[in-house]
Amino acid sequence: MTTAPRIDAVFDLDALLTPEERDWQQRARAFAQERILPVIEEDFENAHFRRELIAELGAAGFLGMHLTGYGCAGAGAVAYGLACLELEAADSGWRTFVSVQGSLAMSAIAKYGSEEQKQTWLPRMATGDAVGCFALTEPQGGSDPAAMTTTARRDGDGWVIDGAKRWIGLASLADVAVVWARVDDPALGEGGRAVRGFLVPTATPGFTATPITGKLSMRASVQCDVALDDVRLPADAILPGAEGLSGPFGCLNEARYGIIWGAMGAARSCLEAALERATGREVFGKPIGANQLTQAKLADMLLEVEKGILLALHLGRLKERGALTPAQISVGKLNSVREALEIAHQARSILAGDGITNAYPVMRHAANLESVRTYEGTDEIHQLVIGRALTGLSAF
Repeated sequence: MTTAPRIDAVFDLDALLTPEERDWQQRARAFAQERILPVIEEDFENAHFRRELIAELGAAGFLGMHLTGYGCAGAGAVAYGLACLELEAADSGWRTFVSVQGSLAMSAIAKYGSEEQKQTWLPRMATGDAVGCFALTEPQGGSDPAAMTTTARRDGDGWVIDGAKRWIGLASLADVAVVWARVDDPALGEGGRAVRGFLVPTATPGFTATPITGKLSMRASVQCDVALDDVRLPADAILPGAEGLSGPFGCLNEARYGIIWGAMGAARSCLEAALERATGREVFGKPIGANQLTQAKLADMLLEVEKGILLALHLGRLKERGALTPAQISVGKLNSVREALEIAHQARSILAGDGITNAYPVMRHAANLESVRTYEGTDEIHQLVIGRALTGLSAF
């Protein structure tokens, strides 16, 4: 499904983009429409992750596309956001894959890794030859990483990691895991009693990733429980540039930025489906789109899509200038996901009974967005981040 001409007539986004940004968007849209949309309903139904698309995403330049060097495309923040928008317009699971690979795992290595670590992993991850995951969240809760119980201790010249992680995207497919653990090693100076990151090849004995079953959301992607039992690593497995929670948070903010754009892709897809239905289905002798209440719903949906994308664009320009703050990222993530879910609900009402079937993408998007609303910070966490920025007082 292409972007509805009537939407473009009201919202001319292209006028605000550079030719390079439009090119990235069109390439991502083509990939989504040609490689994901024809199979996504079947994959969602069967809880199947189509691993063969990973190399294709790499060949198209989407993996770590916002990073520079090591085989990465070096695209701007807005171009990356537009790619996220188009991929999530197909399915949140595929934007999530690009986000976990590029914004979390690859960004952690690029930001905090040694030159040897970067050379070892980033080129392979950019092509999709190697897959990474980001192991931060633990079974007892994800919103308080300062309370993590996973530990890394010195053992001779190396490290031993013990603990458990949950809801770790791609872990059972990954070749390397970025694992965050609490250490107590005075030899590391002030950073020796803090959270540190480690690169853990997933073939290491003691590392076990088990896909989580029974999901009613994000069914075409993979999330796992991870067990770390006496995982032994060499001394150089530690990420030298990351000390404390600023390390994982720096990566989470990269992923949250992609969500700001991506959720608007899901929202646009729902609006397109509702618009198609409103202009194509007749009730009481006329298209349902000719009724005032239906037009009011469509207008409100378009309003929030346009506002959300314009906010994402503003934040992208700030990011390109190096001026984007965590509180601003929280504004974008909170707004985009919350409004995308409301748009999905309104679209379902226009689709009526057929809206609960897989003849339309709306219920799939709504289910996926419930997960997107939770990961990379819940609504409540982002409200508290914004509240702290407004008042100067922490309510955490």
